[in-house]
Amino acid sequence: MVCIGAFDGLHLGHRALVRHAVARSRAIAGVGTTVGLQAVALSFEPLPREFFAPQAPPPRLLSPRAKVEGLLGLGADQVGLLRFNARLSGLDAESFVERVLVEHLRACEVWVGPGFRFGKARAGDIDLLHRLGRRHGFVAGEIEPVMLDGERVSSTRIRAALQDGAFDAAARMLGRPYAIGGRVVRGRQLGRTLGYPTANIRFGGRTPALSGIHATWVHGVGDAPMPSVSSLGTRPTVDGVEPLLEAHLFDFEGDLYGRRIEVEFVAKLRDEEKFDDLPALVAQMDRDAEQARAVLDRSPRNDPPRVPERTSHTEPSFE
Repeated sequence: MVCIGAFDGLHLGHRALVRHAVARSRAIAGVGTTVGLQAVALSFEPLPREFFAPQAPPPRLLSPRAKVEGLLGLGADQVGLLRFNARLSGLDAESFVERVLVEHLRACEVWVGPGFRFGKARAGDIDLLHRLGRRHGFVAGEIEPVMLDGERVSSTRIRAALQDGAFDAAARMLGRPYAIGGRVVRGRQLGRTLGYPTANIRFGGRTPALSGIHATWVHGVGDAPMPSVSSLGTRPTVDGVEPLLEAHLFDFEGDLYGRRIEVEFVAKLRDEEKFDDLPALVAQMDRDAEQARAVLDRSPRNDPPRVPERTSHTEPSFE
């Protein structure tokens, strides 16, 4: 049982697709059966749009690790990440079906989202999947679109909402508050000297879906989310270049290096800007911290994101 998609964000539409494939797998294999038919979520890294537009890649909603963990958390037995490169992009739709779905995965059913296209020049569609399924012995299906406020839920809509600071709207489409997770890395430690030590998360060359200064909750430090103020950007005042998420946890002392955390975004306070000197920057940071505390005092603390114990995945290769 295979479902296919980019799955960036794992929004309500993605969840419906994965859960449908999982339910079909369980129904065929038998309730409670652990051996036999498996539900496989098949995705791509990098995303096709990232591959075709490396100079202007679309903002990413999820890291590859978070995508794999999320798909497993939705019930997928295996997650396959196809390495999207020149060789895969040049594979025609029929060869994709034969090599990936038939030979490698031995699919009995293939499920996709509305308007799914695949293969060289995006020539493959649900009609082709139906025809090839009849030839190779699998069933293909397309789920209905998930609608919200009269429009289809999509990663594009979520990116637009995040860039506008509309976190409530993004959360409704995602089915959860938007958060960025990662392992805390060492930075220049300038924040510590300014009185604002931060837990830093890098993006590994990917483009974040939002920027600016935000009121945030940090999950993964204690039993309850920690109030914080976070900066996401390139730090122009100190000549930064690489996008970096810097979260300052209020009233916290401790070493978080190497720990995995989730930074949940509650409200945007302002855009990133360049200041004339460090004192001016610190004065603004004081105002940001005060404003973030006030926002979080009025905001409910959500349960921390649930990470499944299983994190293994397959990675089909075309080498």
